Amino acid sequence: MRPLTGELLPLDLVNTRPATGDLLATPGDLRAWLELQSDRLPEEFGELTDADLAAVRAVREHTATALEHARHGRRPPEAALAALNEAQRAAPAVTELAWNGDAVTATRRRAGPAGPRLAAWLAEAAAALLADPAVTTVRQCAAGDCVLLFLPAHPRRRWCSATRCGNRARVARHYQRHRPS
Repeated sequence: MRPLTGELLPLDLVNTRPATGDLLATPGDLRAWLELQSDRLPEEFGELTDADLAAVRAVREHTATALEHARHGRRPPEAALAALNEAQRAAPAVTELAWNGDAVTATRRRAGPAGPRLAAWLAEAAAALLADPAVTTVRQCAAGDCVLLFLPAHPRRRWCSATRCGNRARVARHYQRHRPS
C-alpha cells in the first residue's frame, strides 16, 4: 500500500499506520516516505538506522494519541505531549544567519544525529497542528475499513482520498443499486 500524502505533515505521518500493516516497518520504508515528503522537510537525513526509525515511530504514536484527543476537543494525555516536547528538545533548533551576497538569510537547522533531528522536525510539525484551532476539524475517513485522517478543505469531504476510498464507496453503492435480486 502506498502512503497517502498531501495532508499536513503530522497527518501524513499518522497515516503511515493504516488499518492493516505499518508503512514504516523498516528504515528503507522510512527513507521512501521521506522521499515523498522531501519538499516539506528542511534538510536531508542521510542513512537511517533502526534506532532512527524507532524515534520516528515513537513521535508518530504520540502524535496519533494526542491528535485523537485534540480533534475531539479533549485534553491530550500529558505523556503524549511530554514525549513530543522531549523529541523537540533532543535536537535543538537554531536559526543560522548568513550573507548570500545581497542580503542576510536565516535558515532553521537542528543539531544532532539524523534520527533525533528528524523526530524533532516531525514533533514540531505535530505541535503546530495540535495548537492550531483547525485541529478540531480533522476527520477520519468515512470508509468503514479505513482509519486515515485528513483536514478537509471542503466541509462535505468524507474520504481520505476520492480515488482511494471515495471510488470504492461509489462502486459499492452502484453495485447495491444495480445488483440482481
